[in-house]
Amino acid sequence: MRLIIQDSYDRMSKWVANYIVNSINDFGPTPENPFVLGLPTGSSPVGTYRELVKLVKSGKVTFDNVITFNMDEYVGIEEGHLESYHSFMRKNLFEHIRMPLENINILNGNADDLEEECNRYEKKITALGGIHLFLGGIGPDGHIAFNEPGSSLYSRTRIKTLTYDTRIANSRFFEDDVDQVPKLALTVGVATVTDAKEVILIVNGHGKARALHKIIEEGVNHMWTASALQLHPKSMIVCDVDATAELRMETVRYFRDIEKDNLDPGKIL
Repeated sequence: MRLIIQDSYDRMSKWVANYIVNSINDFGPTPENPFVLGLPTGSSPVGTYRELVKLVKSGKVTFDNVITFNMDEYVGIEEGHLESYHSFMRKNLFEHIRMPLENINILNGNADDLEEECNRYEKKITALGGIHLFLGGIGPDGHIAFNEPGSSLYSRTRIKTLTYDTRIANSRFFEDDVDQVPKLALTVGVATVTDAKEVILIVNGHGKARALHKIIEEGVNHMWTASALQLHPKSMIVCDVDATAELRMETVRYFRDIEKDNLDPGKIL
């Protein structure tokens, strides 16, 4: 696992966006051989999406032959709801770039058969040969997607009951009313993420510091589901300085030393 420590959220976002663009361009996607990209929602990737939009508009990359799969979606709210993840992705990325609509995949939280929707999602990923790069964030409790503490590290896309803590955390998007936050979601599983050829996690802010410590400096644990990336052959965490507050000094020094030539976002393109 690599750890890239950036001085600020903005530099972290720019670094990740440039890395994604470089990965797409190096792959050289075509209609017959598209680049498959996994995407998250939440506050962490907003800056990355903003930088991606800039890079697309400046001609550094095209999403014409990129297929995306989002991590999750609430059950029981309409796609047009302001807080649906369909709306989030349109607002923060898709409506700002040229991309075929049929290449965008987001779970349908209003499907007649939710289990079949989850199975369909997994099968489509498999049919495309898997995800080349999965971008994710983590919660303060170290969860990835909606794989909250206690989730199986072998889990696949499924229906997930959201904990009260998660619903409280997300109530800020629902007029601070926890009763408006859906109790169920559809989410990719931990194994769905770790099956990707490469995984990048964005971790920012002091509120994620304990989680970063747990998933880097302690063992693989289903109570901190993002720790599963310790076993991935090509995983990377990109964080800001605030998120390193609970890491041991020797850990920070080690990663700063070995990655010192890889910190400038401008050098990636």
